[in-house]
Order: sequence, then structure tokens, then C-alpha cells
Amino acid sequence: MTMPLWRPAYIGIGSNLGEPMVQVRQGIESLKRLPRSSVVLQSGLFRSAPMGPKDQPDYINAVAAIVTRLEPRELLAQLKDIEQGQGRDPGAKRWGPRILDLDLLAFSTVIMASDDLTLPHPGIAERNFVLLPWREIAPHYRVPGMTTVEMLAQSIVADEPRIEKLD
Repeated sequence: MTMPLWRPAYIGIGSNLGEPMVQVRQGIESLKRLPRSSVVLQSGLFRSAPMGPKDQPDYINAVAAIVTRLEPRELLAQLKDIEQGQGRDPGAKRWGPRILDLDLLAFSTVIMASDDLTLPHPGIAERNFVLLPWREIAPHYRVPGMTTVEMLAQSIVADEPRIEKLD
């Protein structure tokens, strides 16, 4: 029997409710307990203005790198379980406030688009709150066609909500 390969995956982590710094840190701790997976790197924390409706608190964001033997949909299901375990409402408004948001940003070299999962995550190149923490841990990771550094250089900084490094 052949064991599945260990493959890298990158996860965006965000929160703007219920003590967001605590929620993000708890989310990272939960990632460390994923089956057949190991967190290998985690960025510092960043504060950013909300991407969606402006009448909500600022977000705290981070990115974690893991290696995993899970398949992409298995990993996504685990991420959704962690979110719900921390109190996220699965029916909450898109881009609205949330206790915890775990986004599967990229999974090895997998490129896919389906109703439940698109890899790499769409919109990465326009989100400095993802790119800045990601660059901190994997500046040369290649999302099809670009490194995180190249994407950050091309992102529209003037239109991006403010962002600041916290730790």
C-alpha cells in the first residue's frame, strides 16, 4: 500500500469578532492538531481594514504553511470544522464580520475550480492582507505564474484597505 505524499498547503487566517487576536491564535493552534498534517511556518499578525462592508471592526490576519497528507477537499472540510468549532456562523454574510475565517489559499501545484473549492484561491493577488503575511513565510512560493513578492508588487496598494504588522 502506497502512502499519500506530504504536500504543502497555505492557509489564510482572519478574524474580526470575539477578541480577533485570540481567535487567530486559537485557529493556528487548531491547525496544529489537523490529522496527517503539520504546521511548518506561521506569519506574524497583521491588522487590516475590512474588505467588505466598512461598518465592521478591523481584521486580524495571518498565513500558515502546513504539510499534509490530506486531499484538498479533506483539508477544506477540516478547516470548516475548525471554523464552526470556534463559533463561526456558516450562513454569515459574505465579507461580513466573523469569529474565524480559514481560507485554503494554495495546495501544492493543484489547480482546480469547482462549486466548493477553487485553487489557488481566487483574488489572492488583490489582497495585501493575504500577501504580506504570506510573503513573510514563503516569499518565493509560486502561485501559477507569479511569486508572492511579484503579486504584492503588482497589487493595487492605493485601493487596498490599510494594513499594519502587529508582531
